[in-house]
Amino acid sequence: MSAPDEPAAGAPMLDARLVVDRGGFRLDIALRVSAGEVVALLGPNGAGKTTALRSLAGLTPLHAGHITLNSLDLDRPKTKRLIPPERRSIGVVFQDYLLFPHLTVLDNVAFGPRRHGLGRQRAREVAAGWLERMGLAEHAHRKPRQLSGGQAQRVALARALAVDPTLLLLDEPLAALDARTRLDTRAQLQHHLGEHPGATLLVTHDPLDALVLADRLVIVEHGRVVQEGDAATITAQPRTDYVARLVGLNLHRGNADGHTVRIGADFALTTADRHQGEVFVAYPPSAVALHPRRPDGSPRNVWPATIAGIQRHGDNLRIQLDGPVDVAADITPAAATQLELTPGRPVWAAVKATETRVYPRGVA
Repeated sequence: MSAPDEPAAGAPMLDARLVVDRGGFRLDIALRVSAGEVVALLGPNGAGKTTALRSLAGLTPLHAGHITLNSLDLDRPKTKRLIPPERRSIGVVFQDYLLFPHLTVLDNVAFGPRRHGLGRQRAREVAAGWLERMGLAEHAHRKPRQLSGGQAQRVALARALAVDPTLLLLDEPLAALDARTRLDTRAQLQHHLGEHPGATLLVTHDPLDALVLADRLVIVEHGRVVQEGDAATITAQPRTDYVARLVGLNLHRGNADGHTVRIGADFALTTADRHQGEVFVAYPPSAVALHPRRPDGSPRNVWPATIAGIQRHGDNLRIQLDGPVDVAADITPAAATQLELTPGRPVWAAVKATETRVYPRGVA
């Protein structure tokens, strides 16, 4: 039951180009994951994340491209090569865990090793070892309905890891948990993923899960990769509106001439950095100040806006503004009360040039 030998030095453990046509939707993305690496696949609903996971697991065949794991082709339509799911060295943790309700926790975890050819006693020994590592040994003879959400998640992870998978697939593994359980389970999951010697792909729409658990992020929209890199790079330089919202930044596309970036025909921002040509301008909602009247003084970027919406955001309120550019502003509840902010109210927005980040547009 040991995993296949390591791929050649420098080669990714998973090398895939996933091309799947589903009616009017086409997924076409490249994924490469090295041994010991955790890659998060993020994107909005309908971006293609689940299709990608299903194709890797063998549940949805490719129409073109390839899936190569440890130099072994699992799916390559051009050569009609297709390895069925049960013969792939892949462990999957589904969003709803899909534990067998009629089996004990021990036998749920032993199921994979049994399917891989181990005898009943040896499979149970392997399962017991994993339950011990997960801190679940005392729950071995319970049924899944007797577990908490966090315990069920760890059982599902133990079941996936018990087959020594070369590739571990996690499908929204924390989505079914409440906020407190999610916090604790995320920390435990981070520990267990750090010990997994194979490749791991985490499919999620939650940026915090991705930032905490993953070494690298791959972001898909409309079936295409729009940006990939480490968390620091993507957080600093988002390249689509979705990515900007994901990392909590306002983002504009414009044309720079020195310290001025023109955004559309009738609006420009003054920036601290000098640039030429097509650029992005990004700044956090906390950098946007709101005023009942046009402010005097230091802010060099001031424009009229209208309150479009108000939502609680942590300890603050997030104010959505319509105007020459649509932006979000974070202010305290006390400031909102003092300004008497309500939807439809006109205000003035201001952003200091020093609060903006400018970087060239181009290849993500």
